[in-house]
Amino acid sequence: MTRTLLTGNGAAAWGARLARIDYLPAFPITPQTEIIETVAAWLEAGEMAGRLVTMDSEHSMITAAGAAATTGVRVFTATSSQGLLYGMEMLYAIAGWRAPLVLVNVSRGLASPITLEPDHNDVLAARDCGFLQIHCATCQEVLDSVLIAYRLAEHPHVRLPVLVNLDGFYLSFTREPVTIPAQAEVDRFLPPFAAGNIAFRAHAPMSQGVAVLGGAAYSYFRYQMHLAAGKALSVYDEIAHDFAALFGRCHEAVECYRADDADYLFVMMGSFATKAREAVDRLRDQGLAMGLVRPRLIRPFPVDHLREALAGKKGAAVIDQNLSPGRGGILHTELAAAIGCGRNRPMPLLASFIGGLGGRDITPEEFYQMARDLVEAVAAGRSPVPRLLYTDEELRGVRKLQGVAGSTGGERR
Repeated sequence: MTRTLLTGNGAAAWGARLARIDYLPAFPITPQTEIIETVAAWLEAGEMAGRLVTMDSEHSMITAAGAAATTGVRVFTATSSQGLLYGMEMLYAIAGWRAPLVLVNVSRGLASPITLEPDHNDVLAARDCGFLQIHCATCQEVLDSVLIAYRLAEHPHVRLPVLVNLDGFYLSFTREPVTIPAQAEVDRFLPPFAAGNIAFRAHAPMSQGVAVLGGAAYSYFRYQMHLAAGKALSVYDEIAHDFAALFGRCHEAVECYRADDADYLFVMMGSFATKAREAVDRLRDQGLAMGLVRPRLIRPFPVDHLREALAGKKGAAVIDQNLSPGRGGILHTELAAAIGCGRNRPMPLLASFIGGLGGRDITPEEFYQMARDLVEAVAAGRSPVPRLLYTDEELRGVRKLQGVAGSTGGERR
């Protein structure tokens, strides 16, 4: 076991190395490329086994990853943002193949307009493709989650690909202390991939149909994927328990911070949740019983875990680093549906806040203001109008840019 400073990208690369991956099809994209470069350097130096192949696009990369996984090898790959969307067709395909592999996505806002900094619209665009999703808040979680993801993907009751997400720049290039476990310990936690009857073998010809079979067969197999994804929740809980027992780090499906005795909650995912933890501590110092609930799993969506965490609370500020045009925050929408369906205990008033789009920071003062807005909404007995976190100064800056554009190319609205 070694403790060192690693970026989030470096932690993802270490997760792949410790998992003893066999094959890595790759295509570069900012801010993911460091992961591939790190693994490539280890392969070139003979420090790990396996093969890396540079593909001509993310579409080809994901196709190759799925095809390789069906032969029984352990496959790893990584992408980001527009790259994830470019390969979206094949995300659906290889999930339907039930090809267990791990794909790391380094979140980055989508065009247009363009940005290199993070939000969660890229990864949440993939939430219905059949990949399971684990979302990380720290560099340590990135390494650990890659190992957990392989156990989850390869479990005989699951056999679905897993996407591990980390925020670009804020996590991908931030160095944090990370404990790198010994290879022997990882081998105890993650044995070699037992492909079983899903793998193609030259000595045992078989067929796996991806044919036009009609609605009845299609419905059957799609629902099998749904049942497997649902089963993945209890499997994840078992794997997280085993991981904690061996490595001493607990990664539950839903993290709760100072939530047991809280009256009010922040609910959010990703690296900005570490800012929310700090805000919770400061608000506690001021006498407000605030807590944090952070779902690590987004697919399968941990409905029962979230209901348990939110039960009996007065209010929850749901902070989305995404925006579904015409609907609002995706996490808020899913959480509202989860706690409003079949509930048998009092659930909190939910307030929706959109923040951190395109890498925009969420300041401590904004966390404090959200808490104040939430308390006022609960006192008034009504949910506030969904709100974009944005300052007057930022608006003036945009107006200035609009003025410049208007003076050269005409007014645009």
